[in-house]
Amino acid sequence: MKRLYIISNRLPLTIEHKEGNYNNRQSSGGLVSAVSAFLGQQGKTAFDETIWVGAPGCSQSVWEHAERSFEQSAYKYLPVFIDGKSFDHYYNGFSNSIVWPLFHYFPSLADYHLSYFDAYMEVNRLFADVVTKQIRKEDVVWIHDYHLLPLAGILRKMNPGITVGFFLHIPFPSYELFRVLPKQWQREILSGMLGADLIGFHTVDYGSHFMTCVETILGADVDGQYILWDNRQIKAEAFPIGIDFDHFHHAYDKPAIVKLRTEYTAWKEDKKLLFSVDRLDYTKGILNRLQSYKLFLKNNPDYSGKIIFILVIVPSRDSINEYAERKKIIDEYVGNINSSLGTISWKPVNYQYRHLSSEELISLYAVCDVALITPIRDGMNLVAKEFVASRKDRRGVLILSEMTGAARELRDALLINPNDTKEIAEKIKYALSMNVDEQESRMAAMQERIRKYDVHAWARDYFRELGAVKKFQLEFEVKFLDNLSRINLMNGYSTAGKRLLLLDYDGSLVPFAKKPSEAAPGNELLETLQQLCVSARNDVYIVSGRDGKILETWFGHLNIGLIAEHGAKVRLVNGQWSDEKLRNKLEWMTDAEQLMEKYVAKLPRSFVEKKEFSIAWHYRDAEIIQGGIRSGELYDELLQFASNNALNVLYGNKVLEIRIKGVNKGAAIEKLIKKEEYDFILAIGDDETDEDMFKILARLPQSFTIKVGGDASFAKYNLHTSYMVNSLLQTISRYSVKSRNPQVK
Repeated sequence: MKRLYIISNRLPLTIEHKEGNYNNRQSSGGLVSAVSAFLGQQGKTAFDETIWVGAPGCSQSVWEHAERSFEQSAYKYLPVFIDGKSFDHYYNGFSNSIVWPLFHYFPSLADYHLSYFDAYMEVNRLFADVVTKQIRKEDVVWIHDYHLLPLAGILRKMNPGITVGFFLHIPFPSYELFRVLPKQWQREILSGMLGADLIGFHTVDYGSHFMTCVETILGADVDGQYILWDNRQIKAEAFPIGIDFDHFHHAYDKPAIVKLRTEYTAWKEDKKLLFSVDRLDYTKGILNRLQSYKLFLKNNPDYSGKIIFILVIVPSRDSINEYAERKKIIDEYVGNINSSLGTISWKPVNYQYRHLSSEELISLYAVCDVALITPIRDGMNLVAKEFVASRKDRRGVLILSEMTGAARELRDALLINPNDTKEIAEKIKYALSMNVDEQESRMAAMQERIRKYDVHAWARDYFRELGAVKKFQLEFEVKFLDNLSRINLMNGYSTAGKRLLLLDYDGSLVPFAKKPSEAAPGNELLETLQQLCVSARNDVYIVSGRDGKILETWFGHLNIGLIAEHGAKVRLVNGQWSDEKLRNKLEWMTDAEQLMEKYVAKLPRSFVEKKEFSIAWHYRDAEIIQGGIRSGELYDELLQFASNNALNVLYGNKVLEIRIKGVNKGAAIEKLIKKEEYDFILAIGDDETDEDMFKILARLPQSFTIKVGGDASFAKYNLHTSYMVNSLLQTISRYSVKSRNPQVK
């Protein structure tokens, strides 16, 4: 029996207790609509049961009484009871007085209190405790929004094998804003989100900001959309949430809507109608909207008495001071417009501070001439999509803030900067004078987009991707060198007559160092290599991008082979060096060095390493964001330079290197295996330069190839770290000693 746990801050119902009777009604909203739509289609067959987890908004005793009267629902409810003070600090405090303003780019409004953070973590742990009491390994958990950012990580620690998805319904801020949080808070939030298998955002920008923060703050390995964290591959992806298009589109002809449309049309007479609806929130740009409307009226006096702006504000978070202050300012400004520009028979602004019924909302969408939606910052904004879907007549104009997630999809709206009151005023005039053909053309294009990617498609895509990520993780986990594979490797090694060991150095035998000179081998590693080299059945090679001089300094005293500069220079086990006759082909190095030095000047703490046959630009110690930008710029320039000089460019781990084409680790070891037959080959490496070696060996059944780290590879197996590589080599070295001296145990 496979169950879906949906976890949000609040349960999607409201319980009312009046005169001894308990009534409950399901809440409305984008998330409820999305989940209900999914459960009505794919979710019905994908899961045997759906359980919604959240705070019920009432005491436990009220819940127990009300539970008996619950109507049949598509899901069961699992309440999380939170004491009043903790909930206030978690919800009004950390969630809405810190995360909300900061993630919406209002850092000056964030109200930092340690008690808020403590309550936030405490409540998230409480959610995890409630779920853990019931959850099974085959169940799927889908966590929603900024109130529960750490929850996935907490659940993962308590239930390591579960499938967890997380979706953020608000923006994720840039690194420069996110880093404003105290460091502990940063790490708890990011590592908590990484407890999920799939992390969803509304736009690619939000996902990109998250990846930058993860890489910069946690030091996690990021490869495209994948993050390697805690030995797991996690994916971050954009899923722009949709609406139930058919619900809004076909409501146009329902009797209740037709009746209201007729009433509203008669009420407005021949006047133009602007409409906007928003929660009370400083992110919504309501005051800017009013200022723009006032400017429009002043600049266009011929519209006096001929236009009405219906402004609906839905009550929200009244207990937070910032919101109460915001309402007071809006109330006063509306009064100012109506008193200064209105007349006895005409009010420029029809202001409503209340909830609208679904019928009222859709009817106003359907009769207005212009929908004015101008948030200063919004994760998506479904109101814009609802308006478009409601216009079955393909009339009306959408003025939309370019700072909303919806603006990425609704390109045929009149997009505006929400802080530019002059531009908004001009777009209002343009919208009111737009001809019918242009209205139809714009509306048709937007409807086509949101019809194709509606709420059903959003949920379907999310769960399809979650399944794909879990499948990838399972395949990925199988590649790691497990106990059975290790036994097979050791058996192959112990029975082989002649063995070849090919060992990359940086990132494989030793962890990366900020400076190449700081990564000299320790005594323990040298002793392990010494034990491997003394067996006559073993040929051991260090296969590295480093220059030959440093490798000989470190390992020259051992009976070991050296392959330097990614194959440009080879020292056989007998001590003879071969440089592949490259010395007469190095005229290009001066120009390449000058090109790299230009980027050293642009990026502090980057530097150039000049080798005998190649040249490298390192940026491991540089600032991560700038390093990523500058490395991309230099890579493009090097590619152009290389194409004119028969060279190759290598994009390694925080290093760019350029060398002569055709020189690589694969070509070097291919010559080794042609010179002598080996019935056991072990190759270990960690980055792109080792893939050439893995490709050559992939066709040989006697080879064991190991990629260090969690990236996809031509290698047969993975090991997590260089420490695990050393452990494996120490085990092998003990076999080498036994093969020389059977008495050793």
